[in-house]
Amino acid sequence: MTMEWLADNWWVVWLGLALVLMAVEAATVDFVFVMLAGGALAGAAAAGLGASLPIQVVTAVVTAFALLFVVRPVVKRRFMDSETDHGIGSSALIGRDAWVLETITETDGRVKLAGEVWSARGPSGAALQPGTQVRVIEIQGATVHVAPLDQIGR
Repeated sequence: MTMEWLADNWWVVWLGLALVLMAVEAATVDFVFVMLAGGALAGAAAAGLGASLPIQVVTAVVTAFALLFVVRPVVKRRFMDSETDHGIGSSALIGRDAWVLETITETDGRVKLAGEVWSARGPSGAALQPGTQVRVIEIQGATVHVAPLDQIGR
C-alpha cells in the first residue's frame, strides 16, 4: 500500500530528494547540490501539477542544468568574492561621520566614532579642533584617517 501511495504521489519522492541534496550542500557549501535540489523541487512541482513521470524527470533535469550553468556562477562569484567589502568590521565605518575629541594633526588626535574612541590622523597641514565633525576616509589598523566635512562635501 505504501509503494502504491508513493507511485501516485511522486512529489513526495522529489521533495525527499531535494531535502537530501540540501543536506549534502550544507556539508559541501559549493552551490552544486543546492542547484540540484532546485531541480528536484521543480520535479516536485511538476508532479504536484499532475505531469507524467517522464515530464517530471525532464523538468527536474532541465531546471537543475539551468541553475548549475546560469545561476551558480553568479551566486558563487557573489558569495566567494574575497575582495568585496561586505560592510562588516572596521571597513563598515569608512564614510561615517565622527566627532573630534582631541585636536587632530597629521600625527596625532582622537575621535569618537560609532560610540568608541579611535586614534585619528588628519590631512597634512591641518589641525582639526575638538567638536569638529569629520568623515572617516580610511582606516589603517586602529587609526582612522579623517577629513573635515567642508573639504569633502556633505
